[in-house]
Parts: sequence; C-alpha cells; structure tokens
Amino acid sequence: MLEDRDMLDLLKTRRSIRSYKDKEIEAEQLEQILKAGLLAPSSRGRRPWEFITVIDKQKLKLLSGCREGSSYFLADAAAAVVIAADPAKCDVWVEDCSIAAIIMQLTAHSMGLGSCWMQVRERFTVNQEKVEDFVKRTLDIPENYHVECILAFGYPDEEKRAYEDKDLPYDKLHWEKF
Repeated sequence: MLEDRDMLDLLKTRRSIRSYKDKEIEAEQLEQILKAGLLAPSSRGRRPWEFITVIDKQKLKLLSGCREGSSYFLADAAAAVVIAADPAKCDVWVEDCSIAAIIMQLTAHSMGLGSCWMQVRERFTVNQEKVEDFVKRTLDIPENYHVECILAFGYPDEEKRAYEDKDLPYDKLHWEKF
C-alpha cells in the first residue's frame, strides 16, 4: 500500500520533463500509463475521454511543430498521448480529461519516466490555425471531439530538483473563509 509520505514525495519530485533519451518505452509501461488513464475518475462515470497514443517518430515530429516554441519536446519523446473528448457526453469534459492526464503523468513518474503536458485547447499555430484542428487532421480525430492536451512521455534526459516544503505557496491556503 502506498504510504502518505510516498504520495507526497511523488508529487514533490514530478516535474515537467522536456528532454528525453533516445530510448523506447517498454510496451508494458505504456499499457500501465494508459490503464491509469482509464481508471481516472470522471463526472458521473461518463468517461468522455479518448486516448490516442502516438509512437511513430514521423508523427511525433509533425506534432512537435504545432506550437512554435512550446511543442518542440514532442519530437524526442518516446511516446505521446493525445487526450480528446466528446463534449456531448459530458459538460465537464475539460476537467475529466485533465484529471486523466495528471493521473497518467504521475503513473509515468512512479515508473521512472518523464512527461510533459502540452496544452492544445484554445491554442494556435504560428499560422493562427487552431492547434486542435491541426491535431485532429493529423490523427484523424472525428470532428465532434475536442482535444484538451498532448502528453509527452520518455526516459528523462534532464534532472530537476524536487520541490521542498519551503517552495510551496502556503499563502494560497485559506481556512473557513478567503
């Protein structure tokens, strides 16, 4: 059983990793990450999300160019998971997709893998095209779906220090009133 301290340590040490080693992720690890996403809670159990896994290097390279300066790391990732949802299934699809995404990131981190979230919804390409339209066209995602984000996964090729208690913004905590 996961101890309370272990969970806090996992949260403190999980950082956005944008540099990856040239090493494939084992199929079992990728399956565990995806299974974690499937286990994510969702509003009224609707599970509006769909996960599109990309391991093809050409597609990763293509996706890495969708947002100037903020999607480059997808090119060197071992895998990416695009998280999309059908808004007709649930009015809080954005929240449901976000919950699934962080659970997948924490699962990857617990296995020694790095990850980074790339926002898609409400973002634009350098040509002012919606990034969502670019991703949907690239991966044949049906028109009625919306794309929340792309998660990059791989073996970290950078180290970042863990957060410490002194780094936390305790001034954001309020009790009984704002």
